[in-house]
Amino acid sequence: MKNSEGEIAVHMAREVVDAEARGKETGHLDAPGSFREKRGAFVTLHTYPANRLRGCIGFPEPVFSLASALVQAAQHACHDPRFPDLDESELDSIIVEVSILTPPKAVEVSDPRQLPEVVQVGVDGLIVERGPYRGLLLPQVPMEWGWDAEEFLAQTCVKAGMSPDMWFDDQTRFYTFQAEVFSEEAPRGKVSRKEMGGCR
Repeated sequence: MKNSEGEIAVHMAREVVDAEARGKETGHLDAPGSFREKRGAFVTLHTYPANRLRGCIGFPEPVFSLASALVQAAQHACHDPRFPDLDESELDSIIVEVSILTPPKAVEVSDPRQLPEVVQVGVDGLIVERGPYRGLLLPQVPMEWGWDAEEFLAQTCVKAGMSPDMWFDDQTRFYTFQAEVFSEEAPRGKVSRKEMGGCR
């Protein structure tokens, strides 16, 4: 995705977040033709300048057009069930981040202990599934917390509501995906691409 398109995606998400927190309808949003393509997308809200998570919702699978996924994710991020609903008074002290995802791919290993060798921290996002449990962490999360691959696997299990050692269970399925991440540098400020500097 071009940097200019990433900038448009963040501006779209910001417009939706501002409208949602004010209890207003989002008006017509102009988007490039490329935004009609079905893509997975997440919208993340962070407090500024403390950079604490304030909401993160999205769609890992490419089931909606990118434009529709961004609008819905931005609306839902204002009502992330882990936090109080976003209030209008907070709008000038949050930054909006958008992650555009590749389709998830199943991780195939003969032994779960090989998983840390396959997962690339700073490159891959993770989805874990086991029975009714499902959890997802975006690729930027382990970078922000300083996790290695084993901790990333464990924390993805925790996100799904499982114990952190469930990644050793061969019934637990993992999927990787990659993301292009664009974020405001300050509330309503310049938008830049997040370079995560992947490492194993």
